[in-house]
Amino acid sequence: MVLEVALIDVVPGQEDEFAAAYRTAYPVLRDTAGCRSVRMTRGVESPSRFVLLVEWDSVEAHEVNFRQTERFAQWRGLIGPYFAGPPLVEHFADVPA
Repeated sequence: MVLEVALIDVVPGQEDEFAAAYRTAYPVLRDTAGCRSVRMTRGVESPSRFVLLVEWDSVEAHEVNFRQTERFAQWRGLIGPYFAGPPLVEHFADVPA
């Protein structure tokens, strides 16, 4: 399992519209093969900053099953208009205790 972390800065004043677009776009991401969970959080100190957390079976599940498909274009078409700039996206793996 890998965790995709996307730092998304939204155009100030469009946070509510972005959140509404995310609610519409959520099933597009959630229903992708290899997607285990999806969570969006919003900054307390920086309310125009959002963090998307997605658990994938693998980096390949994210890249092949989502990013290289029409699902990504649909997802980005819904939420992308509210971006203040390109999101910073990285994958992370758990560190064993």
